[in-house]
Amino acid sequence: MYLKRKFTFEIATLVPYINWTYFFHAWQVKEPAEQQRLQQEATTLLQQEGSRYHAHALLLIADANSDGDNLMVHGTTLPLLRQQHHEEGMPCLCLADFVRPATQGIPDTVGVFATTTDAAMVNNYRHDDYLQMMMQLLADRLAEAAAERLHQMVRTSLWGYAPHENLSISELHQEKFQGIRPAVGYPSMPDTGVNFIIDQLLGLKEIGISITENGAMMPHASVTGLMIAHPKARYFSIGKISEEQMADYALRRGLGMEEAKKFLQPLLAQ
Repeated sequence: MYLKRKFTFEIATLVPYINWTYFFHAWQVKEPAEQQRLQQEATTLLQQEGSRYHAHALLLIADANSDGDNLMVHGTTLPLLRQQHHEEGMPCLCLADFVRPATQGIPDTVGVFATTTDAAMVNNYRHDDYLQMMMQLLADRLAEAAAERLHQMVRTSLWGYAPHENLSISELHQEKFQGIRPAVGYPSMPDTGVNFIIDQLLGLKEIGISITENGAMMPHASVTGLMIAHPKARYFSIGKISEEQMADYALRRGLGMEEAKKFLQPLLAQ
């Protein structure tokens, strides 16, 4: 299978997909009445300003297989990490576990995605610290909302492995759909340097994303990751890793140990 597409979303179409819980957390607001007031203020601001901006996405759906702890996606190797500590009776997981091994000789499918919002959505409000912070937090949420909407489109039509899915927004936020959408920099895929590999696959500059030497993305309101369809796929945290796994991962990433540590130092067990 091979599908590569670019999408542009109107802000108004993404507002229903915003998970406001994380917005409130960013503001450190816990009181329900204050949350309601803040959400209303944000919604009004988006109604007034949102038509000036867009969110954007890149998507690749392609043949893929696992090879040990690597994913092979459309001929590109994407190294992954495996847990070394886990709950008693549970296996040590790697995202590659949820993709068919190459040794079976049958191709599987994986999605690779990136979403972002127009940089001007934040940059245009530098004259007002509060407004700029509000727009930054909204841009962050809208990039995530674009990923949520894109994943829904992938499951029901673009890939179509769950064509009859009919979930509410609340159920989407509770991740009741089949499959997972692990993002770079999050516990299952903590190495932000993976963004360089995703850039090779997608061409992130097509939607205005650039990558720093540490793998961070600009604009800040950007998300990259994978879409995995296996019905038993689940999220997990890599946790601490040993020097041995660091060395193995560095070799698979084509990095020296010191460079690998630049990306994964916080994960090294003391």
